[in-house]
Amino acid sequence: MIKFTSLAITTAVAALLLAGPASAQSTAPATAPAAKTAPATTTAPKAKTERSAVSLECSKQADAKGLHGKERHKFRSTCKKNGGKAM
Repeated sequence: MIKFTSLAITTAVAALLLAGPASAQSTAPATAPAAKTAPATTTAPKAKTERSAVSLECSKQADAKGLHGKERHKFRSTCKKNGGKAM
């Protein structure tokens, strides 16, 4: 009889512990992701391409001068502000 009682108590505790997370689950709305993706694809590619070209040019110039560390960072920052032209 003791074995049956402890089995019943264990089953009841397990059911209580598992009932909370099971009832809290929900599904995500299907329309939210589709609305976010449309505007981002229309404007982002052009701006990103222009910035990366300037950044690459400034990196090449910094490599040619042999700059490292803080000096390189400062040079590239100034160069990118000037549109890829070193001062």
